[in-house]
Amino acid sequence: MPRSEGRADERDEMMAMIRRIRIALLTTVDLEGRFHTRPVQTLQVERGEVIWFFTGWSSPKIDELIHDQRVSLGYADPGGRIYLAVSGVASLLRDPAKAGQLWSAEQRAYYPDGAGDRRLALLKVQIEQAEYWIGPGRAARWLAAAKARLTGRPAEVIGENRKLR
Repeated sequence: MPRSEGRADERDEMMAMIRRIRIALLTTVDLEGRFHTRPVQTLQVERGEVIWFFTGWSSPKIDELIHDQRVSLGYADPGGRIYLAVSGVASLLRDPAKAGQLWSAEQRAYYPDGAGDRRLALLKVQIEQAEYWIGPGRAARWLAAAKARLTGRPAEVIGENRKLR
């Protein structure tokens, strides 16, 4: 499939996938230059440019992000054969009004004092680039395998692949 620099409909499709999957693996760079990955819950996606999360001010992420703001987010829905990789720049904020917009009752387990909890940090990721893959169904994979066997040439991308900047 051809690659794209990010038409609006493709960007909207990617944002819908992120909203549907919700849980990402966030990768930061620790103070020794190693990757550190952990799950985070997507709270909001804005205009295909920004993704919002909550984190705690005492989390190791804080020192890592002060040291290096580059992050990567991986989203996967194996059942739906959807995979996304997002890279960007993170910033940390204390904004009770924005936290209130993003707040849900399930967050109280981590922040018992609600959206104004002093432990709560907003993690804002400004998207720099993203790529997604929508895998084919079983029949398409078998057809690609048969074609590769007959032609001696491996398949390139089976399914759909888009790169957005």
